[in-house]
Amino acid sequence: MKNYLFALNDSSPKYKQIYEQFKLFIEQGNVKADEQLPSIRQLAESLQVSRNTTLMAYNQLVAEGYIRGEGRKGYFVNPLEPSLYQESPILPNKKRARKKESVRVDFRTDAVDQSHFPLKIWRRIANEVLTLPESFRYGEPFGEVSLREQIAAYLLQSRGVRTDADAIMIGSSTQQMLINLGHILKEDYSGIIVEDPGFDGAREAFQFHHFSLEYLPVYATGADLSQLEQMDSALIYVTPSHHSPYGVSMSIQQRQTLIHWANKVQGYIIEDDYDSEFRYMQRPFPALASIDSTRVIYLGNFSKSFLPGLRLSYMVLPKQLINRYKNQFLNFESSTSLFSQFTMAKFMENGEWNRHIKRMRLVYKRKMEYLVSLLKKYFGQSISIIGEQSGLYVLIKVYLGHSEEWLIERAFLYGVKVRPTSIYFIKNHPDRPMIKLGFSGLSYDEIELGVNLLRKAWL
Repeated sequence: MKNYLFALNDSSPKYKQIYEQFKLFIEQGNVKADEQLPSIRQLAESLQVSRNTTLMAYNQLVAEGYIRGEGRKGYFVNPLEPSLYQESPILPNKKRARKKESVRVDFRTDAVDQSHFPLKIWRRIANEVLTLPESFRYGEPFGEVSLREQIAAYLLQSRGVRTDADAIMIGSSTQQMLINLGHILKEDYSGIIVEDPGFDGAREAFQFHHFSLEYLPVYATGADLSQLEQMDSALIYVTPSHHSPYGVSMSIQQRQTLIHWANKVQGYIIEDDYDSEFRYMQRPFPALASIDSTRVIYLGNFSKSFLPGLRLSYMVLPKQLINRYKNQFLNFESSTSLFSQFTMAKFMENGEWNRHIKRMRLVYKRKMEYLVSLLKKYFGQSISIIGEQSGLYVLIKVYLGHSEEWLIERAFLYGVKVRPTSIYFIKNHPDRPMIKLGFSGLSYDEIELGVNLLRKAWL
């Protein structure tokens, strides 16, 4: 069985690129009849995509007869008549470049507003940091004390979380923190409850450690916590302040119910507070960790609120887990940049972080309102909008009788990239397709152009 590695780009959905690449391999004879293909997991790991993505690609190949699944053995190539296919080389660079340039508006969800980024201030502080002797060494394994102290002060002021620098662990991403955390928790727990729908990246991290997964149903109106009593796991991963992807927030009654459950089963709540700063109708809700710090593991990051490329996340551990975590990872080097940590610490110490959040909350609120007004104007009753109270994206449920794949492909034909939501759902599927539209990295003109092009594509 060969290991396949090829480049993926942003020109079309990744599952479609994988499907097309394997179809080409088979038609050109690069993969022989009855040859076994990599497993869903192996292929996902080698291409660095989710298993849902590779599964969708394989399902399409099975449906068209290119490959077959043989129970627990895996996937195998079906015989084809070679004379039916002409050798078709990969598209030349110029043609591929033209296809990429055809995207006029990208409603991506992993970008921030570049025009309001405090570039001069960040650059000035970064230059100051480069003069410090401590910038010219390896970093502390759990993050620099100066940054951890600033995060502790910020969490108390903004999220009501009382902690200290010793309980805060710095890492490069939420997924990386979850993988480290899973290594500790799997000593005592074998399963975890996750939201359905929910963040697929978290599911991948838990499956990396072979946790069995149970699914908590979540709807646009909120989570169904009544299901907890029927579940076996004593761990749960939730996004209570801004559910991913619905955007709904847990009420104080739901938060108290969840805390009560965690204490009853002697388990832990993993609270992913990934973009709680951007709530537009009311002040941000207090974090779960502010109610009971002994049963909540708190996760936060600077990707949504500041800069994705900074690769800077943090985790607040309950006291009873701190020594276990540190003993396990004491001899591992820090996974995030020392330079970024010192710069962010100074940025926060100087008050620039609070000023940035206050400014960006207003910027994103106005963009959200503009996007929602245009969607309502051009689509009317053809869609419903979900999650307009907070966050950096909205979901639109589309009542036009088309599939999610059709909507995405049709939008792309008109020069617009939108994102699927099917990757978040396991069992609790919606009754209509839903599309995810990020707006944080777009200008007002781009938002208007994008909605206009979607109208032409779908109506």
